[in-house]
Amino acid sequence: MNTLQDTSRSKRLKLIGDKAFYKKVLLISVPIMLQNGITNFVNMLDNIMVGQIGTEQMSGVSIANQLTLVFNMAVFGAVAGAGILGAQFFGSKNNDGLRYTMRFKILCGVILTLLAVVILIPFGGTLIEAFLHQGESRGDLAATLLYGKKYLFIMLIGLLPSALSQVYASTLRETGRTVVPMISGVIAVLIDLTFNYILIFGKFGAPALGVQGAAIATVLSRFVELAIIVIWTHKNTAQLPFIRDLYRGFHVPARLARQLLRVAMPLFFNELLWSLALAVLAQCYSMLGLDVVAAENISNTLTHVTNVVFASLGGSVGIIVGQLLGAGELEKAREEDNQLIAFSMFCSVITGVLLIIIAPLFPQIYNTDPEIQHIAMRFIQVQGLSAPMAGFINASYFTLRSGGKTIITFLFDSMFLWACTIPAVTIMVRFTSLPVIMVFLIDHMLDLIKCTIGFVLIKKGVWLQNLTGDQTH
Repeated sequence: MNTLQDTSRSKRLKLIGDKAFYKKVLLISVPIMLQNGITNFVNMLDNIMVGQIGTEQMSGVSIANQLTLVFNMAVFGAVAGAGILGAQFFGSKNNDGLRYTMRFKILCGVILTLLAVVILIPFGGTLIEAFLHQGESRGDLAATLLYGKKYLFIMLIGLLPSALSQVYASTLRETGRTVVPMISGVIAVLIDLTFNYILIFGKFGAPALGVQGAAIATVLSRFVELAIIVIWTHKNTAQLPFIRDLYRGFHVPARLARQLLRVAMPLFFNELLWSLALAVLAQCYSMLGLDVVAAENISNTLTHVTNVVFASLGGSVGIIVGQLLGAGELEKAREEDNQLIAFSMFCSVITGVLLIIIAPLFPQIYNTDPEIQHIAMRFIQVQGLSAPMAGFINASYFTLRSGGKTIITFLFDSMFLWACTIPAVTIMVRFTSLPVIMVFLIDHMLDLIKCTIGFVLIKKGVWLQNLTGDQTH
């Protein structure tokens, strides 16, 4: 009997972890949570400010942001894919490998920025128009298109600093230095918030620029964030020896370049196709009218804030587990990964409950129609119910990624959307008369399938591998 109790207690402790474990997790995750939380909170305030102008302005900005999300996630995929090796190089104390990895990230960011500009300048208006459908008068649709185009074309100026900020911030986080990216991000969002207020509404003698003011404020904040993080990083080469000679050419050893491409490209395509899938899903929902576009914007604005906790814990999984794998501590990596997943699930349940409580109140803040507010409330409630699934999926994704299983993450993440979610939503929207709330609920409940797949892959330990070794010659 005592043996059974001891075994049960041992299993419980493996899932819960000790004080030292939580201290390590919180030291890494809290700065990321604070930065992402403040960023998303300020984005929410920005969204509310634009929402005070009118539904068309809010919807136009929302659609334009859906397009820039594709760029941001493509950069994230390339940077994070290379970062798998970066975290492991840091764990194995290989400064040359980390320097080459950062060079690779910079090149990816510059190339993706050029591609985005080449695509969005001539075709941005056409892409926005694809989200505009019946459900509103033609005049409202035309106004939404105009506001979306004005916002998008200014936002293009901020793409490169945004990409480079991701490069620097991600590299610092891979070394366990999360405070500086947090500080630069916090300062940037405060500048964004301040200038949004001044330029959207024309305060302190400034012109009232509406959505254009919102875009200008965001672009300004991107440049400030980049300046802070770059200056600090290059002034602290003693702490960050891999930064020395970073820009003395852009050579990356062929063997390492091949490995970086092999690891990063599946993740890059995963994030690209994932963000494209979200855009396609948003376009599917937009077929039900501009009211649904506005309601989705309101609900997503809130859930982006509340989801920061378990999303940041997912990033901690990648850093902590990646470093352990790079140091060759595979069993410890398995044990701490189980504890991180359990902690993430606990946090996601709390955020789900908060969403359900806030759901009736939050949409009332917006200056929009009661019907839009009602749809947004129901969307938020559905997202609250599905939060525990989202927490588990997020932790599973980062676990698989930390071990370099990017092909599996590609199939697990974006391919699931394209093969399952998008066809299901398309059929429901185009060929049934189901209410939009029911479509949204079924859409989110499909994640039960994904949870099952993730559980099997994590339990099998397919991600437990050290990727480093000598790859820098």
